[in-house]
Parts: sequence; C-alpha cells; structure tokens
Amino acid sequence: MALIGEIIKKAVETADRIFTNSDHADAQKEVLKELLSEAKDTSFGLYYEFKKLLENDDPRIAFSEKVPYHSYDQLRERWWQRVIDGASDITWPGRVEYFAVSSGTTSSKKHIPVTDEMIKAIRKGGLQQIKALADFDLPAEFFEKEILMFGSSTNLKEVNGHFEGEISGISASQIPFWFEGVYRPGKEISSIHDWDERVEALAKEAHNWDIGGISGIPSWIELMMKKVIEYHGVDTIHDIWPNFQVYTSGGVAFEPYRKSFEKITGKPIIVIDTYLASEGYVATQIRKETDAMALITDNGIYFEFVPFTPGNMDENGSVKQDVKPLTIEQVEEGVDYVLIISTVSGAWRYMIGDTIAFTDKSRAEIKITGRTKHFLNVVGSHLSVIQMNKAMEDLDEEFGCDIKEFTVSAVEEDGDYYHSWYLGHSGDCAFDEEKVAQKLDGILQENNKNYRVARSKALKGVKVKIVPDAYFQKWTEETKQKGGQVKVPRVMKEKDFKEWEEFIEKL
Repeated sequence: MALIGEIIKKAVETADRIFTNSDHADAQKEVLKELLSEAKDTSFGLYYEFKKLLENDDPRIAFSEKVPYHSYDQLRERWWQRVIDGASDITWPGRVEYFAVSSGTTSSKKHIPVTDEMIKAIRKGGLQQIKALADFDLPAEFFEKEILMFGSSTNLKEVNGHFEGEISGISASQIPFWFEGVYRPGKEISSIHDWDERVEALAKEAHNWDIGGISGIPSWIELMMKKVIEYHGVDTIHDIWPNFQVYTSGGVAFEPYRKSFEKITGKPIIVIDTYLASEGYVATQIRKETDAMALITDNGIYFEFVPFTPGNMDENGSVKQDVKPLTIEQVEEGVDYVLIISTVSGAWRYMIGDTIAFTDKSRAEIKITGRTKHFLNVVGSHLSVIQMNKAMEDLDEEFGCDIKEFTVSAVEEDGDYYHSWYLGHSGDCAFDEEKVAQKLDGILQENNKNYRVARSKALKGVKVKIVPDAYFQKWTEETKQKGGQVKVPRVMKEKDFKEWEEFIEKL
C-alpha cells in the first residue's frame, strides 16, 4: 500500500475542499486593493495617484478611468526601460532581479519583470494545480512519483546586474527545497543551455526515474519523449516510465498533438491544460469534466475584459483608450474578450495579447480563443485560432493524417487577397493540396459567417501547401530558440510570411 501517497492524496483532497474560493468578484476586488496599496509609493503609483484611487467607493471604476491601457511597447518605453536599467520602485516596490525574455508574438522581443512576489504567485498557482488533482481520481501511488518539468534552461543569463531567461527556466530555477526530491530532470541537467545536449543528458538518466507527471509545451515535450524512446530502443514512453499518468500542457492548445501523443504512449494519460504566461500564472484546469481553465482570481493578478470587436480595437491591434472594460461579474459566456491584466510584477492594465471566452462564468472558467494579432481579419474574415484549430481537426478526420502545426497569412496578389496556408503533417500520408484547400475553405465558410461573407467579396481564395511538421521545428531552431516557451505563430504578417516562405524554399 502507498502509505505516503495516501497521506498526500488525503491532504490534497482536504485542501481542495477548504481553500477553493468560489467568490471570484470579491477575490478580484481584494487583489486590486492589494496591488494599489503595495505600489502606491512607486513612480507609477504616484503618477496615477493610487492613494486617491483607494479612497474611491469602487477602486475598480476609478482605476479603469485613471490608468490607461498599455501594450508591452508602451510600458517599456515609458516605465520598464528604467526597471531593466536597474532603477528601483518604478512600477513595483524594490529592484527587479529577474526578467522573462520572450520572442513574443505581439512584439519583437520582450523583457517582462518577474518580481519576488510574482515568483511566489507562480508557486501558489502550481499548488492550485496540485490541489485540483483531487478531482481527477488519481491513485494514491501517483503522489509518490516524480515530476518531470522540461522547459527552457535554468542557466539564466546575467545582464547588468539582473538575470534573464524564459519564464519556465526562471520558475524551475526557483523551485522550493521541499520539491527538489521529486523534481526531474534535476538542477544539473536543467541548467544545460543547449537544448539538444539537455535532452541527451535527460535521455541517459531517464531509466533511473519513476515519472508520474510531465509538464511543458506539447511540441517540445513530444520531441523530448521521442528522443528518450529512441535512445533506449523501446516502442513507447511507458516502456521507460510505466507510471506516467498526467501531462500538464501549456503554451498552446493540446488537441492538435493528441493523436501524435497517443502514438508514443502505451497507456491513456490525463491531460491538464494550464495558462502560464511570461506575465504570470493566469489559469489552470481544475475539473476533469472540461478542458476549460479556471482563472486564478486570488493570486496577484487583477483581470479586466474588453469585448473583442472591430470597434474596440485600433489599427495596431490594441484596445482603444476610450473603451470601457468589464469586470469579472459583468462578462458573458461565449463572447471573445481581450484580456487585460495588472500584476504583482508591475504590469498595469497590460494587454497580454490573448483573447479568451468564458465557458462557465460562475466558475470563472475560460478558453483561450486566440491572439489579438492572430485573428485573421485583413479582409473581414475574423478567423480565430480556436476556429483554425477546429478546422485542422476536421481535416484530420477527412484525410486521416495528423496536422499539428500550421501558419497562415493574408497575401495580396495582383490586387486580390488570398489566405495562404502552410500545414505541417507527420507520417507518410499523400495529400492533394487542392482538395485540402477546398475542404478547408468549406469548413471555415460553414462555421464562420464573417469568413463566408469575406469569401463572397474581397477574399479571392485559399491556397494550401503541405510540408513535414519538422520544418516548423527547424524554423524555430534557426530563427528563435529551440525548446522552452517558443511557439510558431499561427498567423503571420505578410512580411514575416515572405521570410517564412523563403526559409521553406531552402529546405
């Protein structure tokens, strides 16, 4: 009998019953008050008179009226550059020692402050995720197994007195001492900078571990597991880790990777979605009945929501300053919202770049529907990433092949616009690109009235090119960084798309 596992499981179940906060509106009111109070004497807090905002009957209204929306570039230009240069008490008390560096999809390169309070909030978010395991009916033995967290390197770069790295690397470098006994691949392997070398070292040690859970971005976790399988000459990852039961996904939607994961696993696994961004731990799945994620409403992030409509957005994909936001109790289910956050890292009314929709308002459960700049809307088609992902699933069913990666751009040719798609597939399936384009066009017309109208007017047609999904990984390796938080943009601007096509032609 797994005695220790039984004790841990009971503790998790008890914590889930006692500490679950169902009053999200009250939690959010308290979070905003705490944020304003903590930052009232910073340069930002003094400029926007946080002390006066706290005296208001409803600080949420006063806050939204006084403080403007900020894109990353706006915050960096006016405030965060001073933080990066080492100044203290600018947007959050104290001096920031860590910066999450991301290539970003809304800016060329981001340096997001990661304060001590944010690191604590990320840990608390992780505990929220562990607490949620009570709903997944896992056996007691699971709670005695090891956890493999495989993201970017924990070997952070020191720059001008602070440390830089991806958020997964920063988080892993700060794991609490009590977690070190079950954390894999461990500090030594995690600190290897080169991704290939890190995977090689992991594969060599893999047979010595009893892994119960794995966490990371699907594309890189899949590649890592394939390397482990290949190194040991086995058929599935369960031949190495027979007790692997839970995969915690993050960064992108897991569904496009489900079939390929099933090919390299020997047993069913539980998939839990999470939303850990460079800016903080936003949400995590807490129920087995749904793959939606619950916003973590009592953990250092204050949320606002702006309906994602053309009238609310400017030409740069940012929310117009005169648009009023909604609070968590004012939202409706099934509506796309631009997510606005204010955090314990000194991000204030920050447009994180994601759009979300509530699936269950009472539980604050959401799904990510896309990026503010990854909606394909050049000619009014208004296609979201979630609709694109669903179309890929339908193509899989029609043609019997896995399509895990894709990117698309609206391209102008001789005065006409086309949607030009590149689909990445695994396996040896033979595709007729014209038939795939026709089917894709039909799926999108059937499920999106805006797209259907666009196809009858300015959108001339659809073009599809099918390439091995390995091409997407090669593009990431050569243009950004292998592993970690890196993702291929689902929607590219025309200039970036031309560079992508030039890259593909060389392969």
